[in-house]
Amino acid sequence: MAYLGNVPARSFISFERQVFTIVNSQTAYTLSHSVTNENDIRLVVNNVVQEPGSGKAYTATGTTLTLSAALTNGTDEMYCVFLGRAVGTVNAPAGSVGTSQLIDLNVTTGKIAADAITNAKIADDAISDEQLDPTVITGQTAETSIATDDLILLSDTSASGALKKMTRANFVSGVGGTNTPYFFANSGSVTSIANNAYTKVAFTNEVLDTANNFASSRFTPTTAGKYILHYSVGVNFGYDASAVYPILFINGSENGSATRIRKFHNGSEAAIQTYHTTAIVSANGTGDYYEIYFYQNSGSARDTYNSTNDTFFFGYKIIE
Repeated sequence: MAYLGNVPARSFISFERQVFTIVNSQTAYTLSHSVTNENDIRLVVNNVVQEPGSGKAYTATGTTLTLSAALTNGTDEMYCVFLGRAVGTVNAPAGSVGTSQLIDLNVTTGKIAADAITNAKIADDAISDEQLDPTVITGQTAETSIATDDLILLSDTSASGALKKMTRANFVSGVGGTNTPYFFANSGSVTSIANNAYTKVAFTNEVLDTANNFASSRFTPTTAGKYILHYSVGVNFGYDASAVYPILFINGSENGSATRIRKFHNGSEAAIQTYHTTAIVSANGTGDYYEIYFYQNSGSARDTYNSTNDTFFFGYKIIE
């Protein structure tokens, strides 16, 4: 029956053929076109069509042809005919892939660029301790000092726990420091106070001494700074005296009236008198030392009262 209208054009597709150069002991050859598998080609060896498939004569994938047995150059001949081959790659148009085209839970980390996720893509309160590695913080080396430009993170409870930062100047001002070195010693024996002379008071029972700075009733701080020193001396009296007082000696010399208490005594007063004095001193940390002396002019020697509650000496560094 004749066609009405234009006669359809006839076109034919010829299958492409590739001839291989045999290499002795070689089973892998490169195809000139990429294929899906061995069924896309017809392989002919020495004019005999070979059976494709694993465990058969050959397999193929991409551009790699693999023979099950090597051929011999000069003796064997081999070619293939491409029955089907990739002729091009079609990419989806830009902006054409929507969420409906993606399989649920199928986007892997390999498809996400490093550092690509910003905080704008993370929901508020979405990260819990399950996602945090505690060793990130606990495994860090503890800092022993703070640099001027170091920042400290704080959780602001008044702003729903928002993280805020403080500089060293903000945070350290008025915070931190230690009151070391410090010491405390009391009487372990009686000291005989000579008449009308300065006598060094013995504090032989050392209770505390954080830096081994107290020895032979003398405090020699090895850390420079300002120190609070407090001393108490109990003395047996019952006789007239126009001057009775403890006094702080610095580097073997009297420290002046600022650290002495003068008191007149007569026979009607109690036999035991206790004297307390506090001083603030500035030590250089390289040799300054401090001792407690006592003066009395009752007319004869008088003993200190051997009581840990009445005769003691302590001190500590002030935090600056």
